[in-house]
Amino acid sequence: MKAKIFLYLFVFAALTAIYLGVSGSRQIKSLDAKIQTLESREEGYKDSLQNSMFEILDMQYFSLENNDDALSYYDHLDMDDLSGYISDRLLESNEQKGDNPLVPYEGMNGDFKINKIKLLNHKWLIADFSDGKYWGELLITYDLKDNKDVDFNVKEHLLYMNSN
Repeated sequence: MKAKIFLYLFVFAALTAIYLGVSGSRQIKSLDAKIQTLESREEGYKDSLQNSMFEILDMQYFSLENNDDALSYYDHLDMDDLSGYISDRLLESNEQKGDNPLVPYEGMNGDFKINKIKLLNHKWLIADFSDGKYWGELLITYDLKDNKDVDFNVKEHLLYMNSN
């Protein structure tokens, strides 16, 4: 009788071991498939990230911060944040009551004020202006003098008319 109990226990243990082995094998295959899927996604994300980096570099091509030749033009002024300084000086023109004096249009829905500024190099910048409903853009030349005064001169301008 003892021998039969040991035989049943042995068979039960063997069946349990086989079940666990097959179950573990299937689980490993499932996890391997998930790993393969995640690795392929990761490759896609890496490619997407690399494409995004190229797009960012392309967008920054016309930028004072990335133009060493233009930055060297003002080396003698020893300024840490040249772009910020020029942008701040341009935004100071918004502080006047009424329309910004650099915007050659009268605001139709309020006063035209400059919103965004992009410094292209050591002489040109693009600015966006708006009165809340209507908006436009300016191409401005600027001259940063040795005494750190900045002269702005609007070269081109356009106003977008809302079709609503």
